[in-house]
Amino acid sequence: MPDQAVPGKHHDKYERLIAAARERKGVAMAVVHPCDEVSLESAVEAAKLGLIRPILVGPPHRIRAAAEKTKLDISRFEQVASEHSHDSAAKAVLQVKEGKAEALMKGSLHTDELMGAVVSRSDGIRTARRISHCFIMDVPGHADALIITDAAVNIAPDLEAKVDIVQNAIDLAHAMGAAEVRVAILSAMETVNPKVPSTVEAAALCKMADRGQITGALLDGPLALDNAISPDAAAIKHIVSPVAGRANVLVVPDLEAGNMLAKSLSFLAGADAAGIVLGARVPIVLTSRADSLPTRLASCAVAVLSAAARRANANSVIA
Repeated sequence: MPDQAVPGKHHDKYERLIAAARERKGVAMAVVHPCDEVSLESAVEAAKLGLIRPILVGPPHRIRAAAEKTKLDISRFEQVASEHSHDSAAKAVLQVKEGKAEALMKGSLHTDELMGAVVSRSDGIRTARRISHCFIMDVPGHADALIITDAAVNIAPDLEAKVDIVQNAIDLAHAMGAAEVRVAILSAMETVNPKVPSTVEAAALCKMADRGQITGALLDGPLALDNAISPDAAAIKHIVSPVAGRANVLVVPDLEAGNMLAKSLSFLAGADAAGIVLGARVPIVLTSRADSLPTRLASCAVAVLSAAARRANANSVIA
């Protein structure tokens, strides 16, 4: 999403994420088919900040041409040659399977080409979790980064899918350093109405959290958007909850609602929207040509923090 012109905007939330990620000393990230200016610039700038160690996967002549056109020095980066975009996706996934990359970044190929290689039943990097997308929104005037899920992958998720969508977002919030994760399950109202399925699913998700089927966060729902993020709105509705008015994760009913919410914040409130895909063996950065450089770097930073958290969890299990 494009960076909106907002007076006094400093990307402070993203700067904090980038600073935290730089402490992880760089993560090996396979950059898939970086054959245009945007994707190559993202990799180079993230490497300059010490966020990632790029592995450029694509046709060498096309990567070289893009670098020469934009005067970017890629001489110090590892490269893996491929023949075309589908081959780039397959070979980037192989880098993950061989333990050479801890994250992926989409370059100048279609998202479905990359995700097709990721979810391949024979050669992909699926896990038992449902794959989902999170926007990490830097909203002017809002104290903390706001996670919105799922607004890009799951079109109309059922209750089973929403369990994984919620858990993926909770794990991400912890990786980003949230001291307390407060999840609002959104609907159009804050009461359970059998005629509105999203309210019933919200209530079920909250009870599942009570029973330990979802862990690591406080959940409440159904909540309308206003009483999820505004303490005043929650007070007017007499909603007493540790989440109402203070949510830092917003779970939307479906992709359409999430997409409209994220784009409304971006285009009407001047928010930036970093994005990451979770649920595979490694985090996946889905950059857009329309994203500002700070947003693209923030997406890399979030992937770095997620990869570092996965590594720490794996080490603790081994220990």
